[in-house]
Amino acid sequence: MNQDLTEGKPGAVLWKFCLPLFGSILFQQLYNIADSWVAGKFIGQDALAAVGNSYEITLIFLAFAFGCNMGCSVIVSQLFGAKDHAQMKTAISTAMVASGAVCLGLMGLGMLGGAELLRLIHTPQSLFADSLLYLDIYIWGLPFVFFYNLATGIFTALGDSKTPFCFLAVSSLSNIAVDILFVTALDMGVAGVAWATFLCQGVSCLLAVAGIFRRLRAIPVRRDKLFSWPLLKRFGWIAIPSTLQQSFISVGNILIQGVINQFGPEVMAGYSAAVKLNNLVITSFTTLGNGVSNFAAQNIGAGKWERVRAGFKAGLQLVWLLCIPLAGLYFFCGETLMGFFLETPTQLALNSGNWFLKILSPFYFVVSAKLIADGILRGAGQMRRFMAATFTDLILRVGLAFGLSATPLGYLGIWWGWPIGWTVATAMSLGFYRKMVNAIGKGG
Repeated sequence: MNQDLTEGKPGAVLWKFCLPLFGSILFQQLYNIADSWVAGKFIGQDALAAVGNSYEITLIFLAFAFGCNMGCSVIVSQLFGAKDHAQMKTAISTAMVASGAVCLGLMGLGMLGGAELLRLIHTPQSLFADSLLYLDIYIWGLPFVFFYNLATGIFTALGDSKTPFCFLAVSSLSNIAVDILFVTALDMGVAGVAWATFLCQGVSCLLAVAGIFRRLRAIPVRRDKLFSWPLLKRFGWIAIPSTLQQSFISVGNILIQGVINQFGPEVMAGYSAAVKLNNLVITSFTTLGNGVSNFAAQNIGAGKWERVRAGFKAGLQLVWLLCIPLAGLYFFCGETLMGFFLETPTQLALNSGNWFLKILSPFYFVVSAKLIADGILRGAGQMRRFMAATFTDLILRVGLAFGLSATPLGYLGIWWGWPIGWTVATAMSLGFYRKMVNAIGKGG
């Protein structure tokens, strides 16, 4: 059901809208967590390392899907908030055409250059074949990834965060079952993990796209036209910076993965398990920030800036409440959680992953504030400021990974790059948000 986010008490409206988004991202992360769990438990530590190694490259493709999601979601939110349904439908079809073209281009690049990317990050020869196999199968499923993300962006733009949650809950739980079936009963190894994800993402994509078409038919207004260059420009203004943000983060993570790989398969396996747990939290906060973007965009489209300020405060309260149990769980129970992924872990693998979680988890309170501020900036179209803070974080983390890993800290130096980058970038994002709010206040 479509929901107007410009009416009602801002805090209550935002919480009701964002909580299903949080549940959705938990199930979304189950895809990758299930892959790592099945690989580590039923195939072996090297399989876990291979899946984790390829995962860093798949994040590049996800960056483009995320950018298309955000570009479509923000523009559709603004048009929905302004009650311009004809233009809104044209914006959706324009985004679908543009996203399809981007997806095809990336599939070609991925099939031709996947092996070179794996060599670039110093993938050990013992892991190379499985890493490439997983990556190739993932690339064939990119259309499902793109159009599923686009569909969920449209649902949330229309104020409906519950429908994507239902799709993901079913497909993610199915993915776990199919993972285990393919690996244990059919003995397909890493290929089984990849094909299970391919099939379940395909089902969720088809259901989500069908749901969008049905939802749009229920809005009686006809679209202006199939494709609009002015709307494509607006779409690109949001999508390209969002894609660049995620792409550069992914490239940065690949560079960091290359540094980590030099410490050997045991540290790689520990990092692969720990970074999945960390990404579960960060992606959850990012998704809540995206929800704040939709809330802000609808209200900006309706000219209700006072609700945007209230949305920022409510969003901050929400993520900090989530930080308390998550940070505590990772800090005190990290080694136990690591055992979820590793059947017979070496002590080095456990130690490296456990220290990663101990160092990063207290700073979840910091980075979550950045992601909520970023959500407001993106919803308001303040993309230059949004990107400045993001790139500062990335540059610091990559630079510190190379610099500190060469010190006696070793791989611990790499881990410390995260909280340092987060802290500096958070100060920038909050400063940009405050500057925007003050400028609006002076403007009346």
